[in-house]
This record gives sequence, C-alpha cells and structure tokens, in this order.
Amino acid sequence: MSLTLHYHPLSSFCWKVLIALYENGTPFVHNAVNLGDPDERAALKKLWPICRFPVLQDAARNEAVPETTIIIDYLDRHYPGRTTFIPADAELARQTRLRDRFLDLYVHLPLQKIVGDRLRPAGVKDPHGVEEARAQLRMSYGMIEQQMAQGPWAMGEAFTLADCAAWPALYYGNLVEPFDAGRKNLTAYLERLRARPAVARVVKEAEPYFHMFPREG
Repeated sequence: MSLTLHYHPLSSFCWKVLIALYENGTPFVHNAVNLGDPDERAALKKLWPICRFPVLQDAARNEAVPETTIIIDYLDRHYPGRTTFIPADAELARQTRLRDRFLDLYVHLPLQKIVGDRLRPAGVKDPHGVEEARAQLRMSYGMIEQQMAQGPWAMGEAFTLADCAAWPALYYGNLVEPFDAGRKNLTAYLERLRARPAVARVVKEAEPYFHMFPREG
C-alpha cells in the first residue's frame, strides 16, 4: 500500500484528513504517533522537521506531504475518488479554499488556544488570550450561520475540502464555546456533518481517546 498517514486519532487536524481519506475509500496505512515516545517523535521529525501531524507519506511517489489542506489537495490530484474536494472551476476553487482557510484560522486555531490554556499550569494561564479566542469563535459562528443558509454543505450542494475542515473545527469549537440557541443553521450543519459516514467513522475511532480531551480549565 502506497500511502501511510502519520497521525493521532484524537487530533482535530488529523480528523480533517481522515475524513477526506474515508470519503473516497482511499487505501492507506494508519500510523498513530505518540509524540511522547522519543523514537516515534524522531521518526515524525525526520519526515517533517516541524514535528506536527498529520503527515501523509507516499512511498510510490517518494513524497512526505504535511499540512492538512495540502494533503487533501495532493489526494485530489494524485488519488482522486468519487468526491472532488477542490472544484475544477477556478472561482469555486478559490471560494472553497477561502472557506477552508477561514475555518482553520478563525475557528480551529482559537479553539486550540482555549484547549491549550487548559493544559497550562495554574501560574501561566492566559485568561485575556482565552477571552479573545472566545470572542473570535462567536464572531466566526455568526458568519458561518449566515453562510449555511445557502445550502446543505459549505459550498452548496457538493461536499468539499471546506466540509472536511468544518467538522473538527465546529465539533471541538462547540465543546469549548458552545453555540447559542440562535445558531440554528450552524447547529443543523454540524448534525449533517455528524451523520456523514466518513465523519461518523472518524468519531468512532476517536472514542477510546476522548477521556484525554481537557474539557474544563
């Protein structure tokens, strides 16, 4: 088998790539990485010196591909399936990439700020930074609420890269800064994502690790 995904089942950014792989039934080898193990950490660092997962290793093409958006783009180009994650139309592709970037930068990163602060020792927490992150999440939720009035998926009728990005960002975001009652489009979108078979599989595989998620500060 050509492809190996170096990842962790609980990692939100790894979920994004797993959704794309499962959506198209792309054959690959799972390699769950324990960054606390020096040998496993060194092996990942050899592939990607930043030492963050996921990294997709392609033995057939002698490539190590880091970063979620780039990995999904790579899969679309070299291992296409029934779902095309980035539309062929240049304008739709631009809009899809914008939605993907928005979810990563303005939902995913702020929620990680909150989660990261929960893991900090008591004397070095950053309450001001956490409140800024919460404010960003609330603003982002409002924008997505409006966007999701247009169709079942982020780009309308087709499931794309943006939807792969949306599930982990919104699932974990809702845990740390819950949607308010007025976010009906956003809440319905999250439930549609949850029902997608590829998403359901990712969640099922992560269940044994959910106890590791820091739910409170």
